[in-house]
Amino acid sequence: MAQRAINRTDGNYSQALEVIGFRRLVFVSGQVGEDDQGQVPPEFKAQARLAWANVAAQLVAAAMTLNDIVKMTLFLSDRKYRGQAYETRREALGDHAPAMTIIICGIYREEWLLEIEVIAAA
Repeated sequence: MAQRAINRTDGNYSQALEVIGFRRLVFVSGQVGEDDQGQVPPEFKAQARLAWANVAAQLVAAAMTLNDIVKMTLFLSDRKYRGQAYETRREALGDHAPAMTIIICGIYREEWLLEIEVIAAA
């Protein structure tokens, strides 16, 4: 499978991403910054790292990795987290730059500061 970024930005995402030769698509439901004991750290970066780890775990279960992500949607509880979201996204994805949408919204539980959903192709 090949991916080609179209109009890649310096914000660690692409305006569009062309995917050629894939056989499987995986749609990962929104993952939050909660551990397997139901604990939610109060800090944004800690939640974001957990959310990305939860995304990665779902992809591993599908025999994929974070590099297979072709589209991501980040739901932030407040626009003030935009910079921290960028930093933790860069930590998780490195130079990989899928297509992305960020939505500022109320999230299902008040203690959740973000939610991440992805589409992956392999």
